[in-house]
Amino acid sequence: MAMTEATDEPIDPQARGPEAVARAFANQVAYCRDNQAPITASVCEGLRALLDGERGGAAMRRVRKWAGPPLADALPLRVAGGLHALQLAGAEPALRPIYEGLAPTDAAGRIADALERHEAFLLPWLDGPPQTNEAGRSWGFAAAMLWLASKGLPPRFALHELGSSAGINLMMDRYRFDLGGVTAGPEDAALQLAPEWRGDRPPRGSFEIVAARGCDVAPVDLTDPEQALRLKAYIWPEFTSRFARMDAAVALAGAAPPHIAKCGAADFLEEVLAEPKQPGVTRMLMHSVVWQYVQPEERARIEALMAEAGARASKEAPLAWVSLEADRDTHRHELAVRYWPGGEQWQNLATAHPHGAWVEWTG
Repeated sequence: MAMTEATDEPIDPQARGPEAVARAFANQVAYCRDNQAPITASVCEGLRALLDGERGGAAMRRVRKWAGPPLADALPLRVAGGLHALQLAGAEPALRPIYEGLAPTDAAGRIADALERHEAFLLPWLDGPPQTNEAGRSWGFAAAMLWLASKGLPPRFALHELGSSAGINLMMDRYRFDLGGVTAGPEDAALQLAPEWRGDRPPRGSFEIVAARGCDVAPVDLTDPEQALRLKAYIWPEFTSRFARMDAAVALAGAAPPHIAKCGAADFLEEVLAEPKQPGVTRMLMHSVVWQYVQPEERARIEALMAEAGARASKEAPLAWVSLEADRDTHRHELAVRYWPGGEQWQNLATAHPHGAWVEWTG
């Protein structure tokens, strides 16, 4: 299938209707191409082509009439995840040429056949947002802690993560980081992360993670092989190193699983902020590729809770907020930090590849 021109045009992430659905798929194609993911771009392009016809069975009928905001709901990646799961399970051999990067000219037809043959399997993939947990993104939290410690905050951190998914970032005390030559974490760690570093290095120093817990409305249990396979299906097939990282995270979770509460982000935050502060410990709220899935009302509540808690923070017991989220205009992720007291305004520290392949430090 020859790829047609696709561009990522700024749109309202809460837009709904057929035009918004078409634009969500076009944006996803452009996003994938710009991040060196031609296979996933081909899958999304094939799905986009099916929007204009009647092929694809019940799954595509539901996609065409999507009731929610397709961009905010990451609709293209819901379908793509289900198709990738079929490929990983070897359940649909006709998809193999697409996932081998052969770019067959009949990719849309192959995808339509798979959607129609596996309706019962694929329809549940539309029921919830993608789980995009990725150990490679934890570089941002490590770099942020080094930066916060350089600002005088206590280098002992209690981590509170929103949208933890499988809790892979909550296990980062067992990872080794090489951030442009600045290292942190145990030298013998099973998971070694060394993104290509551009620009200045982050501050040298050290940090200690004294506690780590998170929340998710639908936590993933990495010790369950079926759930782990589902998480792998959301990994773009081009990025083989991500599968190796996922396997390492599965092994670590088997030894000591992360602590994840099944609840909404604002409820979780309200609970942890109500707990007594520990002198000499920096409480750190963190999230990556989550904010787009949080409804505006809940975002406002989270911001209000942080502002109120920040007003009560002290030098001995500070509060920090670290965000690693996508900029849909630049197709990059941005690391931003704010803290109380003294650093209430957002400070951009870096831009990066979506999965942590490279980092450009600006902090």
